[in-house]
Amino acid sequence: MSHVVFRVARLHKLLAGQLLREVGLYPGQELLMMRLWDEGPQRQADLAAVLDADAPTVTRSVRRLERAGFVRRSPSPTDGRVTIVEATPASMGLRESVERIWAELERMTVAEMDGGRRGEVLEALGELERNLTAAEEARRGMR
Repeated sequence: MSHVVFRVARLHKLLAGQLLREVGLYPGQELLMMRLWDEGPQRQADLAAVLDADAPTVTRSVRRLERAGFVRRSPSPTDGRVTIVEATPASMGLRESVERIWAELERMTVAEMDGGRRGEVLEALGELERNLTAAEEARRGMR
């Protein structure tokens, strides 16, 4: 079971990376951008938390996205220690590409599965995620 989960996750990430490179993104950067597009400007630390990523990884992603002109960083008006990240108007064309890529990736992933089978797979994956989350939390509590 674990080997299949690993292989599926690896292939999914590989395909996502190939598709995202076509628009100049690395895997994970699209998630950061989606969060900014959907929720508006946010503290960089909050982005790291919601994306379940470490601060240095988010910092690198934000810097790359800023160099590409897709995000802007600015100090918080209420706390100079806090950095606010926001999507730029230039990123809106990227949004259409990311949505297209995610739709294509989903099409590749589910291929010919009918709606009922998709629901079953989604339910099973949710159960696996809950199991692994509980196991990870239990291990963290043991430390």
